[in-house]
Amino acid sequence: MNRRFFLSAGASAVTVTLAACASKGADTVVAQPAPALPAGPKAVIGDFGLDLTAGDPAVLAGDNFYQHASGAWLKNNPIPADRTRWGTFDMLGAKSESDVRAIIDELAAKDAPAGSIERKIGDYYRAFMNEEAIEAAGLTPIQGDLARLAAARNHAELVKIAAEPTFNTRLPIVAFIGLDQKNPDKYIVSITHAGLGLPEREYYLNADAKFTDIRAKYVAHIEKTLTLAGQTNGAAKARRILAIETEIAKLHWPVADRRDRDRTYNRKTKAELVALLNGFPVQAALESLKLTDQTEFVVRELDAMPRLATLFRTTPLATWKDYMTFACISGNAGLLPKALAEERFAFYGRTLNGQPQERDRWKRGVDAVSGAMGEAIGQIYVQRHFPADAKAKMLDLVENVRKAYAQRIDALPWMTASSKVVAREKLAAFRVKIGYPDKWRDYSGLEVTPDNPIENGKRAALFDYNRRVSRINGPTDRDEWAMTPQTVNAYYNSVFNEIVFPAAILQPPFFDPNADPAINYGGIGGVIGHEMGHGFDDQGAKSDARGVLRDWWSAEDVASFKALTDRLAAQYSEFEALPGLKLNGRLTLGENIGDNGGLSVAHYAYKLSLGGQPAPVLAGLTGDQRFFLSWAQVWRTHYREERLRNQVITGPHSPPEFRVNGTVRNMAAWYEAFNIQPGQKLYLPPDQRVTIW
Repeated sequence: MNRRFFLSAGASAVTVTLAACASKGADTVVAQPAPALPAGPKAVIGDFGLDLTAGDPAVLAGDNFYQHASGAWLKNNPIPADRTRWGTFDMLGAKSESDVRAIIDELAAKDAPAGSIERKIGDYYRAFMNEEAIEAAGLTPIQGDLARLAAARNHAELVKIAAEPTFNTRLPIVAFIGLDQKNPDKYIVSITHAGLGLPEREYYLNADAKFTDIRAKYVAHIEKTLTLAGQTNGAAKARRILAIETEIAKLHWPVADRRDRDRTYNRKTKAELVALLNGFPVQAALESLKLTDQTEFVVRELDAMPRLATLFRTTPLATWKDYMTFACISGNAGLLPKALAEERFAFYGRTLNGQPQERDRWKRGVDAVSGAMGEAIGQIYVQRHFPADAKAKMLDLVENVRKAYAQRIDALPWMTASSKVVAREKLAAFRVKIGYPDKWRDYSGLEVTPDNPIENGKRAALFDYNRRVSRINGPTDRDEWAMTPQTVNAYYNSVFNEIVFPAAILQPPFFDPNADPAINYGGIGGVIGHEMGHGFDDQGAKSDARGVLRDWWSAEDVASFKALTDRLAAQYSEFEALPGLKLNGRLTLGENIGDNGGLSVAHYAYKLSLGGQPAPVLAGLTGDQRFFLSWAQVWRTHYREERLRNQVITGPHSPPEFRVNGTVRNMAAWYEAFNIQPGQKLYLPPDQRVTIW
C-alpha cells in the first residue's frame, strides 16, 4: 500500500519577511553577532536557502505560523487560471511539466525508426495534440464500445464487457492486482467498491444546499453529455443515473473507515467470493480480467459487497446500460470532439473544483504520455535534471534522520522494551529509493498509433494490465517504483517497508546541497521523517520489518499509542477550513502522525548534525528558526474554495495551513525558537502537546 507525501501533488512554498523576526523573542536573536556566510557555491534561494521576502511580520508566529511565514507570498501570488491550487508542489510540478515537454518535443521532432521508444513517445503525443483529427473523427472511436453496451442481453454480458481492462466505464464492484499485505513476496487480487461519478459518498448524501446544488448541476451535466453524444431521453436517463449512484453511495464505507488495514483485509477463496457476491456475475468479470485461475482474493469493504451485489442484480439492465454509457462517454470526453471535452471540464473543473480555465492541451498531452511511458521519459529526465551527487547527499540526510529516529524510539516513555526492539528492527530495515529506479521499465511490447489517441490509451492500459497479470503468480518486484522520477512527491510503501523520493522533489526549496543545513533538514528532512513516520503511523505501524501486516505490539503499547493518536485526531478536528467545515481528524490521522513525528525527528537529526556546536545566526535568524521557517516554506499553498472543500471531505492530507500550524504547536523547540506565549492562538499548554515518536 503506497502512502504518498502529498497524494495529489500541490502543496506550497513559503517565503518569509523575517529579516528581523516578528516574534516576541526577536530582539535577543537579532542582537547576536551574525557570522559571515561560508564561502562556496551559493544557494538557489536567497543567501542560504530561505526566502526572506514573503512572510507577514504583522502576524505573530504564535497566532498563525503559516501566515507569519508566508502571508505576503499568499497575497501576491494568485492561483493561475488553469489551476485549482498554487504552491510549492504546483510550482515544481509546472517546472517538471515544462522539462518533460522539452524532452517530448525533441523526441517527436526526430524521424525515429518505427518501433523505437522515441517514435512511440512522439506518435502518442502527436495523436493527443491533433485536435483537427479528433474533431473529424467525432464519436467514431467509441461507437464500437457504445454499441457493445447497447447490445448486452443480460447483467452478466454487461459486466463481462465493462470489466475489460481497456473499457473506460464504471462498475460498483471492481478488482485490482496489488501486493499481499500479509505476504510481501506475493501479489493478490483485491475486490473493492467503486462506481461513483462524484468525488465521495458525502456528495450524494449531504443535505446541505451546497451539495444539493452540485447534484442538480451533475444531473444537468449528465443530460448534456448524453445529448451531445447523440443519446435520446437524456433528462430521464440523467435522473436515473443519479438515483443509482446515490444507492451505490449509501452502501459505500465512509472514506475514513477505508483507511483501516485490518478491516479491509478479508481473505476469501474463489468459492467464498462467489457466495459473498451472490447475484453479481463474478465469473464473467474474472474472464475479462484474465483471472479465472485465481484461488484467493482479498475483499476490502466486506459488509458492503453483498448489498452492492444485490443492488446490481435487482436494478434493471436498462438502468445499468444508461449508467455505463454515460461513464464511457465521460471517461473518454477529453479525447473526443471539443463540445464534449468542454462540457466535461465545465462540470469537473469549474463546478467541482472552481477552476476557471482548462489547462493548455500540451500540458494534458504531457500528462497522457507520462502516464503511458513515464519511465522512458524519466530516464532522460534524470540525465538532464538530477545531479549525480544529489543521491549521495540525500543518502547522508536519510541515514542521519534514521539515526535520530532510533534514538527517539529508545527514549520513548510510552513504549515497552519488547516493542522497541521490533520498532528498531523495522527502522533498520527501511529500504531507501532515491531519484530513479535501478531498473527501467521495458516498453518494447507497447504498440502506438500516430492518429488515434483513444486507441493509444486502450493499448497503454492493456500493456500495463498484462504486465501485472503476467507476474501475479511469480515473485514480487521490489525494484518497481509507483511514481516516475519527474513526479514532485514521495511515498512510503508499507508492504515493502520502503521510502521513495523521486528526483523532481529533490530540488529547492525542499533540497539544495548548497543551502544551510537547517533549511535542508526543515525541508527535505521533514519529508524524510514524514515518510519514515508512515512506517509508524496508525496504519503503517501494523506492518513489521518485513512489511507483513501482523500484530507485533503489546496490548499496553496499543493502548498508549491510541491514547496519543486520539488526542492528535481531536486537535485536528477542531481546525475549520471553511465556515462550518472542520477537518476530519480521523481521515487525516495517518498524515498528521507522519508530520508530527517526521518534523520532530528531522529537528532532532538537525541537532545531531551540528555535532554539539551551536548553529550560526544568519540574517538574524537562529538555526531553529530557520528550520521551522523552512518547513513552513514548503507548504505555502492557495486553494480555490471548491477544491479545498473537496480536499477536506475526501483527502487523507490536512490542508497545508493546518499541516504547518498543527505540527509546530506540538513541538517544544518551536515554542522556544519563537518565544510563543500563553494567550497566543496556537499555544498549547505542555500537558496538551502530543509527542508520539
